[in-house]
Amino acid sequence: MGAPFHSLAEAAAWYEAWLREAALPLWSTVGVDAATGAFQEKLTPDGAPLPGPRRARVQARQVWVFAAAADAGFGPAYRTLAGRGLEAFEARYRRPDGLYVFSADEAGAVVDGAAALYEQAFALLALSAFSRRDAARATRDALQALRHPEGGWREVGGHPFQANAHMHLFEAALAWEMAGDPSWEAVADEIARLALTRFIDAEAGVLREFFDADWQALADDAGGLIEPGHQFEWAYLLDAWGLSRGEGRARAAARRLYEHGRRGVDPARGVAVGALWSDLSVREPVARIWAQTEHLRAALTLGSDREALEATNGLAGFLATPARGAWRDKQRADGTFVEEPAPATSLYHLVGGILPLLERRGA
Repeated sequence: MGAPFHSLAEAAAWYEAWLREAALPLWSTVGVDAATGAFQEKLTPDGAPLPGPRRARVQARQVWVFAAAADAGFGPAYRTLAGRGLEAFEARYRRPDGLYVFSADEAGAVVDGAAALYEQAFALLALSAFSRRDAARATRDALQALRHPEGGWREVGGHPFQANAHMHLFEAALAWEMAGDPSWEAVADEIARLALTRFIDAEAGVLREFFDADWQALADDAGGLIEPGHQFEWAYLLDAWGLSRGEGRARAAARRLYEHGRRGVDPARGVAVGALWSDLSVREPVARIWAQTEHLRAALTLGSDREALEATNGLAGFLATPARGAWRDKQRADGTFVEEPAPATSLYHLVGGILPLLERRGA
């Protein structure tokens, strides 16, 4: 591995090589079902695909990943791959009502037909990469079925009132704005206001995860928790929204979120832990790879170069796998890693963190 890096320029060079020479080639070949164009759910540490149901979020995220890689100059073939993946996704996952099923099998047959808000958010993100405006607007209209009377949208499953799915819908709405469709401003504005008035604790300034039907945060003993990785994600998105709207309140809230996320960085390991209690003490010391990428992305915007460099070093250890271009998902409190397949979903986080690092180098 290249870590420890001594400068952001050094880290950027290493991560660009890892992405260009290893990750993108691996996941664009072994990580794709050649017969259908659909994307594999996960790879072993040795780089072999595993059979099983494929969630809609995986298909949509990989479409966005390869389109973003092409747009960043990694090669036009990746946009062709993304386009084929989008066609496969639309054919197999889109329901007649305009929403998307949760998962399908390797042959494309529906396994779970539920329309999770989380899956819809990533479908909209994938559609933004190809400016599929009519399809995206149809899905947005169909989301009215998931509307909650107290604002926002309901999620399927045991936690119908949660911030995370809204965060990704917020991300998709901002992506559509960037793609030149101002009709998404209302969605982005609603979610930003919901975050500022409900999801973020007004006194503590910390982002909560789960809520009751009145959007009141659940207490620790009722399933409430605080995730450093989501403090970072929300911080980055709210700062971007606040900048575009001239909303100083949102940008101040974003900076507080970033600072709270930093409270979850283990100084011994240099990684963001899984979860905190309400008093910001460590609740779950296991660190996930995605939180490290979000630490990096937020640090590049809201933190210092020292903090961004710490994030690059913390992330690097997760990438030391037998098959270069794969990763380990979880690091235990003692610094060792759980041996398990690499989830394809993490490439979205990795690209989302690495591309801003490369942009910083070129600025």
